[in-house]
Amino acid sequence: MLKYGRALNFKRWIDENEHLLKPPVNNAQVWKDGDFLVTVVGGPNGRSDFHDDPIEEFFYQFKGNAHLVILDRGKFERVDLREGDIFLLPKHVLHSPQRPEAGSLCLVVEHTRRPEEHDALQWNCACCGHLIKRYEFGLQSIVLDLPPVYEQFYATSEQERTCAGCGTVHPGRGYQEWHRQLATSKVNTAAGNAGGASA
Repeated sequence: MLKYGRALNFKRWIDENEHLLKPPVNNAQVWKDGDFLVTVVGGPNGRSDFHDDPIEEFFYQFKGNAHLVILDRGKFERVDLREGDIFLLPKHVLHSPQRPEAGSLCLVVEHTRRPEEHDALQWNCACCGHLIKRYEFGLQSIVLDLPPVYEQFYATSEQERTCAGCGTVHPGRGYQEWHRQLATSKVNTAAGNAGGASA
């Protein structure tokens, strides 16, 4: 009857999996075979990609601060996740989670995917928002299925990462440089809504 066992002590689980909640892994899935993907994500972690999720995502930022960079209709916006905040992200909203604080922790809950539902990771030019590369794939494990997609993009040539819109070269693995470009971007409305945390 209790397929997933009895109640677990969340703090004890975090202590036991603390080594996975730091770079380079940064996340761990609580239950491996449920109808929900229940994941804890730790900081510090910075990204330049955007996730296109076919379902809603629930965020509970229970330790430290983080934020999401949102790409909506060609403009970058920002959603702050301060300690204690909960947030429900609608499906297919392009988002890039940023966790600059060491030791920060966020509980992320989303439903497992049906066979016809596909996730995507995409990389956009920070200067003008133009799409550089997009990869669609079936997602079963957030922990296991995302890293190969990152490596596929990081292996692209500088020519492949050159923006067709404005000629800026996407820095690839160098997310810090991407955020420097974003800070002066003409399509970045997030700069005026920086709140407490920063990329």
